[in-house]
Amino acid sequence: MKAAVVTHKGVAPVYASFDEPAPVAGHTLVNVSASALSHVTRSRASGTHYSSTGEFPFVAGVDGVGRRADGSPVYFFAPAAPFGGLAERTLVPDSHCVTLPDALAPHLAAALAIPGMSSWAALTERARLVRGETVLINGATGASGSPAVQIAKHLGASKVIATGRHQPTLDALHALGADNVISLEQEERALSDALEPHFRAGVDVVLDYLWGESARALLIGAAKGLPDAYPLRVVQIGSIAGSALELPSAALRASAITLMGSGIGSVPLTRLLYSVEQVLHAAIPARLEIATHSAPLADIASQWGQAERRERVVMTM
Repeated sequence: MKAAVVTHKGVAPVYASFDEPAPVAGHTLVNVSASALSHVTRSRASGTHYSSTGEFPFVAGVDGVGRRADGSPVYFFAPAAPFGGLAERTLVPDSHCVTLPDALAPHLAAALAIPGMSSWAALTERARLVRGETVLINGATGASGSPAVQIAKHLGASKVIATGRHQPTLDALHALGADNVISLEQEERALSDALEPHFRAGVDVVLDYLWGESARALLIGAAKGLPDAYPLRVVQIGSIAGSALELPSAALRASAITLMGSGIGSVPLTRLLYSVEQVLHAAIPARLEIATHSAPLADIASQWGQAERRERVVMTM
């Protein structure tokens, strides 16, 4: 079969032949339709992700969509090594498979699964969003942040506030459900001042996809603006803007902010996969959207080098 094969650490995958997976008890053979080039896929292939095994060769791709032998559509996560999602066929533990709606387009399912799961799990498993609450999404112009606006509204948020740097995308978020948008293209103090009135009016949940300076400004703005003892849940999901920040301790002492993370380790894998299932079954009725660029697997070399695309890159088989 053809696959995106990683032969050495730090070397991009190549389109090449790879041995077919054989049937194994407790596993599902999947004929793959589409697989996204996620950050995890890229970091695992480069050998920098904590889950990297250091064993070569292997097929890149941590997840994807396809069909079982009986033709039923399926989303899969974490195929059995050395197989991956970026291949014509793969082998996946049965417990890592989620049944898909038959009407959901494979490229949309592959693009939406992980980004959609990130906000769905954060809101339901960690923040325990209550219908009618206000949600602020920090980094809503990214591939995961934009679906988060729609998902927050779908799950019952009465108001969604979105921040981001890419102004055209930020402006477009109104059509996806954002009630207010705030540009991150301003100094930290000005950003904190811009956020403060929103916190004064009451924000219940923050989903942070960025960390770094914007998260610091957000937390300081929240500490200053929130009513006394107002319980704000801040869920940290991604660190595109930096892996660390320096936060004045008074920001936590002077407020009722609860900081938590969401992802593998803080949420059991079974619940993350349940969140994927919920997102993908909500995709059509909720009209969930995500900017997607599709390309055939044979083009993996040219697509791999475009890590900065705003669209979610999906390889199709």
